[in-house]
Amino acid sequence: MNGHQIISHLPYNKPFLFVDELLEISEAGAKGTFTFPENLDFYRGHFKDNPVTPGVILTECCAQIGVVCLGIYLLANGTDTTPGSIQIGMSSFKMEFLLPVYPNEKVSVASEKIYFRFHKLKCAVKMYNFEGKLVCKGEIAGMIKSGEHG
Repeated sequence: MNGHQIISHLPYNKPFLFVDELLEISEAGAKGTFTFPENLDFYRGHFKDNPVTPGVILTECCAQIGVVCLGIYLLANGTDTTPGSIQIGMSSFKMEFLLPVYPNEKVSVASEKIYFRFHKLKCAVKMYNFEGKLVCKGEIAGMIKSGEHG
């Protein structure tokens, strides 16, 4: 399964899709990018006259690229990964925020798989800005499976 196919299987749509492209994907991790368009609604109020991307959105971007895309890739071997069949849920995260991300800024996310067992995927994630500076880092875990609901 290639990057475009994986993105098409993500259970998100704009404005809550935070993956533009997958640069690399393997059993060990994923790398991808996203540019935060200035017209995203949360910029109108976070912060007044000085828009900054909220940490929860940065975490979501890391989760979508680094965990969910990787999970779809890992599930693709012999299971139903048709669009709409993927079930996901974040189970835990611990993030450290180091730099702000502004409107129209492009970021890259890299993840490394810590483990994937019993439908739980845990990854170390890092986000970098366009200058290659570390924006945030942490660990994100979630449950991911495909097929029947339940």
